[in-house]
Amino acid sequence: MSLADSVAHLSPERWDTANRLLVRKALAEFAHERLITPEPDGDGYVVRSDDGRTAYRFAAVRRGLDHWEIDAGSVTRRREGTELPLDALDFCVELRRTLGLSDEILPVYLEEISSTLSGTCYKLTKPRVTSAELAGSGFQAIETGMTEGHPCFVANNGRLGFGVHEYLSYAPETASPVRLVWLAAHRSRAAFTAGVGVEYESFLREELGEAALGRFRATLTGQGLDPADYLFIPVHPWQWWNKLSVTFAAEVARRHLVCLGEGDDEYLAQQSIRTFFNTSAPHRHYVKTALSVLNMGFMRGLSAAYMEATPAINDWLARLVGNDPVLKATGLSVIRERAAVGYRHLEYEKATGRHSPYRKMLAALWRESPVPSLGEGESLATMASLLHVDHEGASFAGALIERSRLAPAEWLRRYLRAYYIPLLHSFYAYGLAYMPHGENVILVLADGEVRRAIYKDIAEEIVVMDPDAVLPPEVARIRAEVPEDQKLLSIFTDVFDCFFRFLAAHLAAEGVLTEDGFWRTVAEVTREYQESVPELADRFRRYDIFAPRFALSCLNRLQLRDNRQMVDLADPSGALQLVGELDNPIAGF
Repeated sequence: MSLADSVAHLSPERWDTANRLLVRKALAEFAHERLITPEPDGDGYVVRSDDGRTAYRFAAVRRGLDHWEIDAGSVTRRREGTELPLDALDFCVELRRTLGLSDEILPVYLEEISSTLSGTCYKLTKPRVTSAELAGSGFQAIETGMTEGHPCFVANNGRLGFGVHEYLSYAPETASPVRLVWLAAHRSRAAFTAGVGVEYESFLREELGEAALGRFRATLTGQGLDPADYLFIPVHPWQWWNKLSVTFAAEVARRHLVCLGEGDDEYLAQQSIRTFFNTSAPHRHYVKTALSVLNMGFMRGLSAAYMEATPAINDWLARLVGNDPVLKATGLSVIRERAAVGYRHLEYEKATGRHSPYRKMLAALWRESPVPSLGEGESLATMASLLHVDHEGASFAGALIERSRLAPAEWLRRYLRAYYIPLLHSFYAYGLAYMPHGENVILVLADGEVRRAIYKDIAEEIVVMDPDAVLPPEVARIRAEVPEDQKLLSIFTDVFDCFFRFLAAHLAAEGVLTEDGFWRTVAEVTREYQESVPELADRFRRYDIFAPRFALSCLNRLQLRDNRQMVDLADPSGALQLVGELDNPIAGF
């Protein structure tokens, strides 16, 4: 690829389109989080810059949960009477005080906005696939066909650290096959932990294949090293070239780390960017790698210390799900993180606190593939796809409903039983919450209908909020102290506000299902669940999901305040930005 070709996606026309789409999203989500207050203006609304001289005008429909559905084509920007092009960078600078962007955060946030715009420009070069066509596609075609990223975050594709050639090689939307780099890590500094029934040697043979395993061992013996002294670690190629080969130079020089070369299998990056699906052998495990790239409020490393308990936490949750009749009846399954390996750089550990990015540069985990669990006629799709809208404005969810030939409310009811009831029951029966956003859930489909849900990204994301829950010592890490009045936000914020709000709006905008019809169905499924477990009645009263209002928890505010470490992992609830309340859309039912 020539130097010029590497930026061919950055044309003036695509840049204008990307900026229009992102300014629309910024107006909508910042208004939702009450950072800006659009004022009525003729037939539409106006938002003014900090100095009052620039006006953004637009048409919008106000929907439930204070959702602003803004028509992208209607947005204009005028400064003292002169029409100006829409520019997301200018927007952030013009409203920096309103948005609370400090001198330190502003330039890094602008860099994330630039990267997000660049990614949109690339996506605009891809062949146009309709939602209807995508609905008939395979798992990875859907995964790499997503165009939006996280629905709430405005700067949601920062990936700071990737050059453009690395973006083209490693971003999920580019669908470029990747071969992972493998390192041998000396056992004096590395640890392998695994779930019940997993043994290192046989596991590695299954994942790598005999040929690669033999080649890697020969590399070690060729240097006079004993393969028995080492553990093998898969590494993101970016991490090797940009971090480990430089930052861990001492480890390489001392042969604590030995580069073995690439594996034989080809992988595709998933929506989460540092997790890979094996396309050469889809039944083999996903591999999740450390990636020291700044994306959406966090450096995306993996902690060696965290890896040690990961398989045990996954086994614990899998047992809980398998032994609970309500969860079993929904068809829920979890794809377990079966094995993990972490490397400890002793000098950096002495120099840093336990949450430092320097401690998260070299670790990996293997997560089960959902492919072997599929039955006849079943296919997979990331749940993020339900919020995908194609270039003609048609939603993927609408396409699935049409494909299923079910009445929209009936399709929704089946989806809710698969995805939402397990979240309710886990919360009410066990005080257990997940991070159930679209990228952490895989849907099992048959002819467009949702059959069941698969939860993933378990060990780093689940939390037990019940102080009286009895947990085995190796799982104790997942217990967290959460104030009573914030516990139900795990449903209200993560499910209602950050997912259903958008799904309801898309279906209403397309005329598939009214907002009223959507939330009435959610309420009916909730009641149906509550009536099925009368023994939890006290918990339903204590944590009332039909309460008239709930606190508005703001995600962009977290990122605008500190886009390098959005949440203190030691105190997740302490970081919440709660601003006023939202009317609960199921309260009226």
